[in-house]
Amino acid sequence: MDTQNIPVHVRLWNKHFWLLAMANLLLVMSSYMLVATIPLRMEVRGYSILQIALVMGMFFVGIYLFGSVSGYLVQRYRRKNVFNLSILLLLAVTGVLYYLSSLPYNSFDYMLLVGLRFMQGAFYGLSQLVLLSTLIIDTVEAVHRTEANHAATWFGRFALSLGPLAGIYVYQSMNFGSVLILSCICLLVAFVFVNLIRFPFRMPSEDYSRFSFDRFLLKGSHWLFVNVVLVTSVVGVLLSIEHTPRFYGMMMLGFVIAILAERFVFADADLRSEATTGMIVIGIAVLLMITRRQESVSYIVPILIGLGVGLIGSRFLLFFIKMSDHCQRGTSQSTFLLAWETGIGIGLVFSYGLFHLEQPLVLWVCLGILAASLILYDTFIHSWYIKHKHR
Repeated sequence: MDTQNIPVHVRLWNKHFWLLAMANLLLVMSSYMLVATIPLRMEVRGYSILQIALVMGMFFVGIYLFGSVSGYLVQRYRRKNVFNLSILLLLAVTGVLYYLSSLPYNSFDYMLLVGLRFMQGAFYGLSQLVLLSTLIIDTVEAVHRTEANHAATWFGRFALSLGPLAGIYVYQSMNFGSVLILSCICLLVAFVFVNLIRFPFRMPSEDYSRFSFDRFLLKGSHWLFVNVVLVTSVVGVLLSIEHTPRFYGMMMLGFVIAILAERFVFADADLRSEATTGMIVIGIAVLLMITRRQESVSYIVPILIGLGVGLIGSRFLLFFIKMSDHCQRGTSQSTFLLAWETGIGIGLVFSYGLFHLEQPLVLWVCLGILAASLILYDTFIHSWYIKHKHR
């Protein structure tokens, strides 16, 4: 029987891996605290829902900008230097956004804001691709790499709740400028953590090309990509309608439960059970949001969402890894990242731009998307994956 037990190797958890994992946590936090608070700031300044949708969507479009050249960059230049430059440019763009946000309303150019968000997405995407697809993989032994990928993405997953939690709390207790300063601090600390590590020199390949899908999109993984996009689009919708620190705090508790469930409940379960359970649990949470208004539900719902997202994220990440051929592990990581971020971006844009934050309507749409993704996974995608995996 196919099982999904993940081997644990204590030797992975050394100082270098901790620094890289924490750098990933801080990098994702720096971006998601802005995803949660920029709409709040734009509403105060009188921007329309459609304008907010465009600003939110441009960040996730920007993630694709450097994807096709990321393989060339890490071959042509030292991979650590590529990461350093991208994160410093992300820091600079965030600093410009801080300066512009302090100007009077009439001095703030909307199209400049759109451009800045696009560039933030581009440099964030490049930083993430290099960190997850190259730096982390190249600093651990081959036998530990699957666990390293699994653990590092868990740090990024926690940032999905920690970022909005910190951003909304700072925004409510201080102001939007303080959120931008906190975002810059996270980027600086991530930069320092990575630069505390000495990476071994690696001889570049002689046949690299400037534009390629290497370390960008994994060929033949399109159905997994679609499934992840469908599920995370629901997460994007929830990010657009939930603006309380309590929601994201309870979501973190759900992530912790997901880690325990992976270890004690799903370790030797049927291979499809983890993803199926995750989609069902998120569906139950959305249904509770539609049908119940009790105070206790506001605690239960984010826990269920965190549990479901954690289970799905871990399982589909390993599916992408097993779809990859030899030397394609980095490409599988970047493809999973792009699918994850694309879904969240689509959910945010649809919620703001198409459904205008009409909560009952958008939640029913989410329920329909989850039902479609569950049926698609159980009737087709899982068996397709079993036939096409390489590991």
